[in-house]
Amino acid sequence: MREPGKVTPGNTGNTIMSSARAQIGFINAAHSFTHYSLLILPTAVLAMVQPGGTFGSDYGPILALATGGFILYGLFALPQGWLAAKFGRRNLMTVFYFGAGISMVLTGLAGTPLMLAAALGATGLFVAIYHPIGTALLVEVAGDKPGQAIGLNGVFGNVGVAMAPMMTAVIAAKFGWHWAFILPGAACTLLGLFWLRLPVWDGRSVSARKPFPKIPAPVVRQVVIVLLLIAAVSGLVFNAFTLLIPKLMQERLSGAPSLAGVAATLATLCGAATQLTVGRMIDRMTLKRIFLPLAMVLAPALVALSFVQGWLVLPVAGAVAAVVFGQVTINETMTARYISPELRTRMYSVRFFVGFLGSAAAPPMIGFLHERTGDLAASVLVLAAFAVVILGCALAFPNRREELEPALWADHPLRAIPVAAE
Repeated sequence: MREPGKVTPGNTGNTIMSSARAQIGFINAAHSFTHYSLLILPTAVLAMVQPGGTFGSDYGPILALATGGFILYGLFALPQGWLAAKFGRRNLMTVFYFGAGISMVLTGLAGTPLMLAAALGATGLFVAIYHPIGTALLVEVAGDKPGQAIGLNGVFGNVGVAMAPMMTAVIAAKFGWHWAFILPGAACTLLGLFWLRLPVWDGRSVSARKPFPKIPAPVVRQVVIVLLLIAAVSGLVFNAFTLLIPKLMQERLSGAPSLAGVAATLATLCGAATQLTVGRMIDRMTLKRIFLPLAMVLAPALVALSFVQGWLVLPVAGAVAAVVFGQVTINETMTARYISPELRTRMYSVRFFVGFLGSAAAPPMIGFLHERTGDLAASVLVLAAFAVVILGCALAFPNRREELEPALWADHPLRAIPVAAE
């Protein structure tokens, strides 16, 4: 009788592949929970703001309570490479499911601003596990064609982003804001129980089919510098946009929180289609050929979003979401194509640490500018300025045919230089 969670020698081949597919399904689901959990508050706050209420009557100060969670989300991403080597990636994903789920439940039970901030901080700490660990596992299974797998994974993350405003608004309206945290927290914890039943598999049997090419050190350095700069800037843009979109919809559509949540969901769902399309394009085109056109659109689209009123805000916000989420798929593939598997988890840890430190600035920035100006137009214009930096990064990124044909790296004129990625 086979012990749960073990692969027996007699069924190794089929069991490994079925286990791989099952674990990728759970990794994709974890991506949804990661982004969903971080975006409950921006919509729940619309129901929490009450004159004389527990958390006060101002939008900005309540939203700023999420700052600690986003800081921990960035800081705790950094040691994931070391923790994975010491405790194993599977065990860390187990900690993710139970830690994030229980933290969300505790957030819903919070009765004071301090308790709310602490519970949001715990959520940020546990979901920090996902990107360095889950993304590295996903890339290993995808092999030399990571684009479509990363694109599909991005869709799951974007579904979490998109569903958070609508589901939070509906749950808060029907049962109260507390349940908007408790119900997804319970679902995340339950999924962790199923995760424990999966056979053990680490993905190396798939990723080891082809050796990683020897990429010249100057090329790798150029990619790493651009990648980290993109991480810092796009982390702020991504997080700020997803945080402010429910409130922006409420301001521009003059509707109830439930209408704002639905509108925010419709806008961000545009990013899901883009990520899937970009993922398919990545396996056929160089990264720069996809990245540059998207970067050229982002700044003008954000400027337009800062001014449009009424229902016109919906398609413009959808265009911004399409570009912002499409770029995420490209950025994750940069690491897969230029960093060796041995260093990939560490690079993802550093990249997400840098990115989410940038994202941690989003809640206080939005809260401060909203208090000073009374609306979100100034916040969106600030994001447009950062989008210009993203365009500069796209221009600086290499356009290498070797991305699609790794064997060509052997003919690179700098091939004799030691490889920085190993």
